[in-house]
Amino acid sequence: MATRIKAKAEMRKANRDTRPKAIAKYIRISPSKVHIVLDLIRGKDYAQAVAILKTTPKAACEPVLKCLNSAAANAEVNLGMSKDELYVAECYADQGPTLKRMQPVSRGRGYRILKRTSHITVVLDKRA
Repeated sequence: MATRIKAKAEMRKANRDTRPKAIAKYIRISPSKVHIVLDLIRGKDYAQAVAILKTTPKAACEPVLKCLNSAAANAEVNLGMSKDELYVAECYADQGPTLKRMQPVSRGRGYRILKRTSHITVVLDKRA
């Protein structure tokens, strides 16, 4: 049943993604709104992505900027990379748990309100 456990663990460690990344979980904004902002910065240099996020008037820019800065700090501190040579290799927003609320309406009924959350992931990489 438990065959080759050490070999599998070593293979997973060898194939692990070593690029710097940051994940912001349970952000109280819909993933569809975050996708709009992430499409703006995908593939851009770090400095250019920060400039775009600071000037774009969207609510999702603040948590995405925070996640981007965290990924850059991870690259600088943990892997010894410079912020000047980084670019946004991958960025995506997955759906988190949905908060269900009720809105009272006429005739004693209640409509369900879905308050969606997202998990934002930003992966940086060094320019070749």
